[in-house]
Amino acid sequence: MMPTTTEDRTTVTATSSCRGALGPGPGRGLLFGVPAAIAAMVLCACGGPAGNQTAVPAAGPTAFAWFRAGPAPAGWQPLELPDATAVLAIPPDAAPVPGDPGSVSATVTAPDGDLRIYLNATPQQGEESLANWSDFRLAHLTGENAASASRLQYRTGMEFRGGTGSCLEDTYVTRIGAHKYREIACLVAGTRGGSVLVAAAPADSWDRYSTVLQQAVDAYASE
Repeated sequence: MMPTTTEDRTTVTATSSCRGALGPGPGRGLLFGVPAAIAAMVLCACGGPAGNQTAVPAAGPTAFAWFRAGPAPAGWQPLELPDATAVLAIPPDAAPVPGDPGSVSATVTAPDGDLRIYLNATPQQGEESLANWSDFRLAHLTGENAASASRLQYRTGMEFRGGTGSCLEDTYVTRIGAHKYREIACLVAGTRGGSVLVAAAPADSWDRYSTVLQQAVDAYASE
């Protein structure tokens, strides 16, 4: 596994509400001390009304062909959700950061604070399901902080460690700053309940960090 970075990290502290991550307003939280690029990424698993989204036909059997559920690489750190529904594995150079109550998050950032990798796990808490996950996630993105969102690939019936999941890979552009990100977002159902995994990076650096993000998805464990 290639390390995501060997440089020092910038300390990130944040508070957010499940309804939003940027700016004040009804039902929205405020992020304090977080660079705008990172703040724009903090999109939790709650639902939202549909907005400007682009859906494409579901991908064929080759979607997520790289997926192989298994233990995390040596040196990775486990972050268990407080409700014990799942465990997120993060690479050695990722730093846990505060997020929504009940969730766990970690980032890899450059010395200037620019985001390189964002990882998050959140308990299932809306009307999302394994069957509707692709449309639900795109609607959530555009209902919160994204000006547009486009589906790249989608797969259901994925056998995670301890559970079954549906995964979506998409790109989205934030309303504020027009930042473009790419993510893998999975809803995983286990014996103790469902949870949502998000593994994301700036779209222009996806090729550099996608292997590490895929390893985080492979290692995600439902309990």
